[in-house]
Amino acid sequence: MRTTTIRALDYWLGVPACAFLTAVRAVTEGAVSKRQPQRLVFLKFIEQGATVLAQDAIARATRAVGRDHVFFCVFESNRAILDVIGTVPAANIITIRDQALTTFVVDFLQAAMTIRRHRIDTVIDMEFFSRASAIFAFMTGAATRVGLHRFTGELPYRGNLMTHRIQYLPQLHISTQYSVLVEAAFSDPAEEPMLKVPLDRIRSTSPQGAPAFAPTTAEIDAMRTRLGSPTGPVFVLNPNASDLLPLRKWETARFGELATRILAAYPGGLVVLTGAPSEQAAAEALCRSLGSPRATSVAGQTTLRELLTLYTLANVLVTNDSGPGHFASLTPVHAIVLFGPETPRLFGPLAHPGAPSTTVIWKELACSPCVSVFNHRLSPCRNNVCMQSITVDEVFEAVRSAISARGLAPPKLGPKL
Repeated sequence: MRTTTIRALDYWLGVPACAFLTAVRAVTEGAVSKRQPQRLVFLKFIEQGATVLAQDAIARATRAVGRDHVFFCVFESNRAILDVIGTVPAANIITIRDQALTTFVVDFLQAAMTIRRHRIDTVIDMEFFSRASAIFAFMTGAATRVGLHRFTGELPYRGNLMTHRIQYLPQLHISTQYSVLVEAAFSDPAEEPMLKVPLDRIRSTSPQGAPAFAPTTAEIDAMRTRLGSPTGPVFVLNPNASDLLPLRKWETARFGELATRILAAYPGGLVVLTGAPSEQAAAEALCRSLGSPRATSVAGQTTLRELLTLYTLANVLVTNDSGPGHFASLTPVHAIVLFGPETPRLFGPLAHPGAPSTTVIWKELACSPCVSVFNHRLSPCRNNVCMQSITVDEVFEAVRSAISARGLAPPKLGPKL
């Protein structure tokens, strides 16, 4: 389904549904008491990059209830990252088809019944004020339902369907916010708002960085062959963000200029363009415009494992603020992530445990971030100056610095193109 369709359904059907189910809960549920979770499911329907940020939260739940008792519910189109990371057993991943409304409704109901059948007693809703996830959490029948609540704030309404109601804190990095949700599941829900514990207690028990992706030797050899066994540095450019938030896009023409600069400065270098299947045609057109045998496009032609294997072999990745920036944290590649309408203070990629190498470029305009929980991630902006203000010069300088830091050959100096 299109993003606009999802937002419309979430509002026009979600608001009355949340109000109705809140009334049902008032009649059918009594006082909430502290319980010890035994079997736990995470709800994170969209955004695979956010699933990477949730790895500390998943690790906390695993330590508390055991890996076999941790489940994850996700849209089918976003499942791949879970299969690659492997922190949740494959048999415990519950998927919902999200391409058509009819299959979505059927799977939505079936997924709730699956959770009931597994007797899962705790739901962790990691969606920020999504009404669909709140409704789903209530329909599972889980005795413990943890999620964000607006309390007296001017935030999106989604009823009173959570038993453990968490205060949204806009100054917390999202990975920490997810960990707070898990901690709350094991705490007394009588406290309002939750969670009344020092953040240092949560941060001190957080593993440093994202989990590491380890491709097989066969996967590495196959990717090297696919790239033509490059002898120089490999530069990966991801020229588009998804249509979920088009304001995050850096102009394709600037990616083209950056690629041209890289090819001129590094005579042995290889530029690889990546992207989703919907971006394949645009990426291939950009590749042709470069007119170089040292530029290739694999957009729409890789699995997630193949993409991460590419990152493992690459030296530098340049991407908008989107999934690839977070996927890169699973590998040693130096990621240069361009932020605009969102803030790296909340959504910045985690560090790779063996090679903490990420460069964030963010202009921090007075209007940024304009995409947030407070507007349901629907900005009024029609002119993303925050992204337009990022110049090719400064991104190329970040690329040059990343290559130099890795002890590779300095660029060949020449006129700017």
